[in-house]
Amino acid sequence: MAESTDLTRERISEIARGFMASRALLSAYELGIFEALAAGEKNSLEVSWAIGADPRATDRLLRALVTMQLVELRPDRKFALSHAAAEFLVPGQPGFMGDLGHINNLWKSWSTLTEAVRQGEKIAGPQAPPRDPAWIENFITAMHVLSIPFAPDTIAQMDLPDARRMLDVGGGPGTYALAFVRAGEGRTATVFDLPDVVPLTRRFVEENDLSDKIDYVSGDMNKDELPSSNYDVVFISAIIHMLSPEQNLALMQKAVRATAVGGSVVVQDFVMDNDRIRPPHGAMFALNMLVGTSGGDTYTAAEITEWMNASGLPEVRTCNTTRGTSLVIGTKPA
Repeated sequence: MAESTDLTRERISEIARGFMASRALLSAYELGIFEALAAGEKNSLEVSWAIGADPRATDRLLRALVTMQLVELRPDRKFALSHAAAEFLVPGQPGFMGDLGHINNLWKSWSTLTEAVRQGEKIAGPQAPPRDPAWIENFITAMHVLSIPFAPDTIAQMDLPDARRMLDVGGGPGTYALAFVRAGEGRTATVFDLPDVVPLTRRFVEENDLSDKIDYVSGDMNKDELPSSNYDVVFISAIIHMLSPEQNLALMQKAVRATAVGGSVVVQDFVMDNDRIRPPHGAMFALNMLVGTSGGDTYTAAEITEWMNASGLPEVRTCNTTRGTSLVIGTKPA
């Protein structure tokens, strides 16, 4: 059960109004305010010209950003980026938060939450972002940026030192495949993902000079068989939350068929306790799946273990990662 807390009226009001700061930040990003100010300090009229927006409305948004410490108002009445905004909110900078475009898309789907709860499923409509090349690249890049700091530790926490060949299912940018091959001599990996994603995977791998250790197979995990090459590890990261229980059972069966005897199927995700409250981010993420997918959810260790057992993995263990996710690892018997 959830722990008792003493929420004040003020704190509840703060939670209710939290969307305001979020929307101000996302609109500023969407309008290009941070890029405009990265070119140099400007008054609000100059910013409005740069972004093609109304002068008065631009001025009010800029002043709200000042209260959020994202923009500074100088003595000459011109606006400039704060240090944090210059580091994290300007495209092209090393610290740029590449997932802001994806978060902006989430705003649209989360706006349907009330009706999704009423109907028990995703609300179809124009709010769903199209899978155009720019959207796909933004999403895959965001996943890469978010995973880079954690991938080496996650690979180590699998505790599979003898593994030599990994299949990264829905591997996107190949972040975990890159970490796997770097973690031991003689290791190779295959990234399996949709045809419109694999070219991006190849680009990330080539940028890391590891093309000789990683290859690619295009396909749809819900329709196609996985590459069957007796892999020591079949890694399924941030995938099961997008799928229904029935789809996850089918995917687990495919994963077992692709796994060598003595090899392991490893699932990484937000793994919930039996009350579906912890980890807290996972409870909130379940709503993200409600508004954004047709049957996705966050799942408990017991549910994932049941799918693994039913697919021929009798030995299953679970461990937590430094990212706040968990690994559920099933071993294929001889």
